[in-house]
Amino acid sequence: MIRHTPFGSGHPYSIDTEQRDPVDPVAGTPLTLGVRASAGVDEVRLQWHDASTVTEHALERAARRSRGQTVDGGHLASAQARLARAQSGFSVTLTDLEPHRAYRYRFVGGPSSAPRSQSTRWFDLRVAAWRSVDDGMVAVDAAAGLIAGSVEVLDDGERLRRVRFALALAPGEHVSGFGERFDALDHRGASLDSVVFEQYKSQGAERKTYLPMPFAHVVGGRGWGFHVRTSRRVWFDVGASAPDRLVIEAEIDAASSAAAVLDVAAYTGTPHDVLDAFLAEVGRPEQLPDWVLRLWASGNEWNTQAEVMRQADAHREHDIPVGSIVIEAWSDESTFHIWRDAQYTPRVDGGPMRLADFTFPAEGAWPDPKGMVDELHARDIALLLWQIPLIKMRPHPRGQTRHDAEAAVREGVLIREPGPDGRPRPYRNRGWWFPLGLMPDLTDERAAEWWTEKRRYLVDELGIDGFKTDGGEHAWGRELLYLDGRRGDEANNTFPVAYAKAYGDLLRRAGKAPVTFSRAGFTGAQAHGAIWAGDENSTWEAFRWSLFAGLNATASGMLYWGWDIAGFSGEIPTPELYLRSMAAAAFVPIMQYHSEFNHHRSPSRDRTPWNIAERTGDERVLPAVRSVVHLRERLVPHLSAESAWAIERGTSLMRPLFFDWPDDERLWSAPLQWMLGRSILVSPVTTEGATSHTATLPVGEWVHAFSGEQVEGGATHTTEVPWHEAPVYVRAADWAALRDVFRS
Repeated sequence: MIRHTPFGSGHPYSIDTEQRDPVDPVAGTPLTLGVRASAGVDEVRLQWHDASTVTEHALERAARRSRGQTVDGGHLASAQARLARAQSGFSVTLTDLEPHRAYRYRFVGGPSSAPRSQSTRWFDLRVAAWRSVDDGMVAVDAAAGLIAGSVEVLDDGERLRRVRFALALAPGEHVSGFGERFDALDHRGASLDSVVFEQYKSQGAERKTYLPMPFAHVVGGRGWGFHVRTSRRVWFDVGASAPDRLVIEAEIDAASSAAAVLDVAAYTGTPHDVLDAFLAEVGRPEQLPDWVLRLWASGNEWNTQAEVMRQADAHREHDIPVGSIVIEAWSDESTFHIWRDAQYTPRVDGGPMRLADFTFPAEGAWPDPKGMVDELHARDIALLLWQIPLIKMRPHPRGQTRHDAEAAVREGVLIREPGPDGRPRPYRNRGWWFPLGLMPDLTDERAAEWWTEKRRYLVDELGIDGFKTDGGEHAWGRELLYLDGRRGDEANNTFPVAYAKAYGDLLRRAGKAPVTFSRAGFTGAQAHGAIWAGDENSTWEAFRWSLFAGLNATASGMLYWGWDIAGFSGEIPTPELYLRSMAAAAFVPIMQYHSEFNHHRSPSRDRTPWNIAERTGDERVLPAVRSVVHLRERLVPHLSAESAWAIERGTSLMRPLFFDWPDDERLWSAPLQWMLGRSILVSPVTTEGATSHTATLPVGEWVHAFSGEQVEGGATHTTEVPWHEAPVYVRAADWAALRDVFRS
């Protein structure tokens, strides 16, 4: 077997052995063509046809790489790595390609005894080249400061593949936003892109994100912001190559004769004004119930009714109030809409089921889901269930999963991809999670309703309050085919937004608030539920990365944001990291702890306060967490009112200080500080071993919330900091209204 896939797997940051690199060849740039071959293939040659002559080139053996994996490791990547090692890679590199020329190529090869016994089909390509065009090719609002003569397009003679242009950056301007970014608040001097991607841990080091947006604030100077109006991938050079310009390069798809290919909006005024104008265009948040502002609790090993209730009981026993519980491992891990161990007769037509269709054996994992939900509700605890937008196809599906898959194909509700013969076939997930799964096209209203109606009994009859809409990053490949006619290059980034919307719409149909909890998103995600910052280790570095992520995300309009307190993966956090994170999380919109699956090994790695206390032997943990969570409970009415204000104003509840003091240059030296509503300033401790902390305060009169000390702004302020207290300051004019929140 010899396999060549011109576009590869669609992994945005890795080149597969069997693909073309670059996918769109560029004159003056080497072109590498590779294949994957079965173990019996010893030789491979490229046959290259330039429309008049066929030449042959021998391929050399190359390291086998697929979907960014070369060895075991990474998140759920072992199966791919093992598969990769069982096959061989070959590649060849060509140079001196002529612009606007069309070429054809194929590969022949085989074992040494029959070196031409196998071949691929013929593939076609065109070579593109950059050329300068009139500035009118991009419609840039005047306030964005397009640099005259900077517009270029990548043209293959028939289609325009990319456009590139520059906006002016003035001295002293800072650039912030771009969705959820983990490495910095000011991105000036950096390069980044906007593509939805599942980066499992170390997002700050890798500089990749689940939730990008081609939107940013430019703070200082005249004050403005911009939005590249596209769902395709965009690259940003934010003064990295030339300090006086922001270079934008975007994927496009237009005829070579096109007169305009891209729009760029510019917004002026304060950061509040900039965000308000952006949200007016892409969608505003809506206020969620107050329980969303209370503590969220979950653990991936809470996979039975008995365990969930044990943890709920522990919250009550330790007097640590909880507003919601998220159950991740509740389903059969196959259909993702049926409880594990439930007994039922499969529905052959793949249609929705009702609660009466199931019986729940007393010895099963979930003997009485309705009773559990009712009991949690009686304790004022909401319940959310985990979801994944895939139909599991490995191992080969049986029972209801098989019927669901057959119905999805029959009903035409799946994302598709071109098959080897060019005809569309169902897309098979290329990501690491649930590989080869089928993916419903949730960007299509009919398909979304078909999918979510299977979950309706969970809301209508069981009373589930929301869904953790996880795993929205698995649409890989620009060649994917969506039901509205868009290809993957245009639609993939929009999938997680549609995913959250689909589940929000289900909840609305059932008379519930649209509470979804997503880690992936794109422009437009602001209007759909809450988000968290994804998977991260329990380290101080990850703590800081998560806060940067929150500040950039909220600067981009994500109102309900949070992260896994003190990280969810690996060994448990130290008591110091746990309490510092808990203290900071009390002052972000979503306060939640979570832990990764650990195969039920001992000792437990749950991030519950009692497990951290027991594992570390630190008697300070439980009373400290109790104090912090009770403070949060007292803060909820204020957060609810401030959420309503933020939505009405078109701004964010949590936001970087530059929103309110855009001309205070000092504040950029202390980027991990934020406003929470109009009255509260938070300056958390993010350094291990710190016993004191210096906050950089804006001008004004402030009160240190935990001591009541009056503090003059426009300067720094140093305080002693116990682990369970984040340095928090309240505007002096609002102190009387908030004093009791900070008094236990």
